[in-house]
Amino acid sequence: MGAGIGGIATAVRLAVRGHHVTVFEAQESFGGKMHQLELPGGYRFDGGPSLFTLPHLVDELFELAGRNPQDYFRYQRLDPITQYFFADGTRLTAWADEEKFAAEVETKLHVPAADVLAFLQRSRQAYSATADTFLQKSLHKASTYLSPDVLKAVAATPQLGLLETMHQRHQAAFPGDARLVQLFDRFATYNGSDPYQAPATLSMIPHLEHGLGAFYPEGGIYAIAQSLVRLAEELGVEFRYQEPVLEILTAAGQVTGVRTAQDVYDFGLVISNMDVVPTYRKLLPTQPAPERTLSQPRSSSALIFYWGVAHRFSELGVHNIFFSQDYKQEFEAIFQQKTISSDPTVYVNITSGHTPNDAPAGHENWFVMVNVPHDQGQDWPALINQTRAAVLARVSKALGQDVAPLIRAEHVWDPPGIAARTSSFGGALYGSSSNNMLAAFLRHPNFSRKLEGLYFCGGSVHPGGGIPLCLLSARIVSGLIN
Repeated sequence: MGAGIGGIATAVRLAVRGHHVTVFEAQESFGGKMHQLELPGGYRFDGGPSLFTLPHLVDELFELAGRNPQDYFRYQRLDPITQYFFADGTRLTAWADEEKFAAEVETKLHVPAADVLAFLQRSRQAYSATADTFLQKSLHKASTYLSPDVLKAVAATPQLGLLETMHQRHQAAFPGDARLVQLFDRFATYNGSDPYQAPATLSMIPHLEHGLGAFYPEGGIYAIAQSLVRLAEELGVEFRYQEPVLEILTAAGQVTGVRTAQDVYDFGLVISNMDVVPTYRKLLPTQPAPERTLSQPRSSSALIFYWGVAHRFSELGVHNIFFSQDYKQEFEAIFQQKTISSDPTVYVNITSGHTPNDAPAGHENWFVMVNVPHDQGQDWPALINQTRAAVLARVSKALGQDVAPLIRAEHVWDPPGIAARTSSFGGALYGSSSNNMLAAFLRHPNFSRKLEGLYFCGGSVHPGGGIPLCLLSARIVSGLIN
């Protein structure tokens, strides 16, 4: 159920193994959060995810099917990766080459390059020691803990920082420059968490980008979903759009099928790519729900402005970050006060430099995102107006040009809208947050302990949200099904 990236990938894996797979999707097309948007004037946007790492997880799906990935899907490594704009006017380029990036930090921030390289090396070691266990296997099966990979993870435990936060780890690594601490703290947002609460274990995330690389797919992020749906259909997967599942049917502790408004379908296996909270609350109303899991604190959400901009800014790349002055206050606003800071950090994604058809000549397509709390009944129209003004002020100051008069087209996506389109509970982008050391173990497993034949994939269950982890959830589910 659900044609998000996790559901599509799971369908491909099961079809390769000979299963007949039907995908039910509430929306008019595939992709889930990974959709696309077109605005008047010739502007195209990737609607949701904008960063692409671990591309081999996509390639792997084509290879499993005996296909050449490049016949379906192509991408290039980004260099530079990100342009950073700090509140004090400092600009920093994150180059793909770690030594070049470290040299840039030394020149601009006066932090020794050796310290940067040492930090990235520790990030690499933590990732290498733990990824095989914590990201690529179920944490809820005893067999995982009998694997030799666990020994690597146990040996690395002292370096993982389970009892300190990301911010504390970064502050200790770079005591002389708050800007570099802020730069690495931002990686907590990759799974919707707070660096002042999230465990230092997450300091391995920078390795995904700085060590393994960030990539840009030809045609944009939506091309990932397009290419995988094409593969799935070639393998015989049936997609039924605008046919949401209304109930998962069960009998005697076993899944028996699903019910939609159109029909009742008999299935011995059901995989939910829907957020785990509405899966239980809406689709399994007679079944006991795992309340401890469902009540875990939610991740952050997003407020996104899609702007068609009548100008080209040579100083901007694909990924651009405009940092707030007070990062701690920003996260307190999101996670404690359940609101948006008056001075938010702004992320701007621009794809028209790599895909010219995404905007008219001389124009750019700006995907402008601010991290915000998930929906709990806030006054979103007021928050949108306040945040739009703050975003324009922050970006215009950094670029030395008033951006507001350049906006030719606009669309806004807020947490209630995200919840409505994607069934993400409260619009939380990553399910539960990772703001405590046990968060990974408290995520819902990829299978039901109560109902035989029921499985789960996608960003609200193990191992988490974002393109790579959703793809890994599909791999885990496939491995659990005989």
